Amino acid sequence: MDALSSIVNTSALSLYISLLTITFNPTAWNIVARNEYRKKTITRAFGSPYHGCYFLAILIFTFGLIRDHLYQCALLDQPHVPLLPKPFASLVPILMFTVGQVFVWTSTYALGITGTFLGDYFGILMDNRVEGFPFNVLRDPMYVGSTLCFAATALWYERPAGLLITLYVYIAYSIALRYEGPFTDMIYSSRSQVKKEE
Repeated sequence: MDALSSIVNTSALSLYISLLTITFNPTAWNIVARNEYRKKTITRAFGSPYHGCYFLAILIFTFGLIRDHLYQCALLDQPHVPLLPKPFASLVPILMFTVGQVFVWTSTYALGITGTFLGDYFGILMDNRVEGFPFNVLRDPMYVGSTLCFAATALWYERPAGLLITLYVYIAYSIALRYEGPFTDMIYSSRSQVKKEE
């Protein structure tokens, strides 16, 4: 137990708040999006699927910034332990963060706002599956990119607890994708079936 306490401050409330926000974001957005697909609650409230999707995009983006800030706060409450030798202590996290951001931003560019922020649940479907970069390299580049950024931040601040939080992020995203991926596939499959019947 002494080894764990030397790298993780389990008494820090900020750690648990960070884990809570990491869990909340993908869980809440999947619940909200499925409700939207079935009941069109947000579309009705805003009078348009596009306005509803843009509203959800603002919420998702804002809550993502809050999550990232709370993660940084959690890291600062954790023990500082050098993880990599110089100059790798700076170079590796910079490289990882850059690659992660490239995956996130190029995914957003390829999908557009409605494609990125659950527009398909609003009935805003893309004509074709995006197959260019970064989707020709990874199936879920936004989640991979985000996870890389979490790991890079932990390495930058030299907080081993951050690497454990990053593992939790990976698990949370993996669970979310088990629900999100098949549901999205079902939406597009339903559209294909309707087109065949027409």
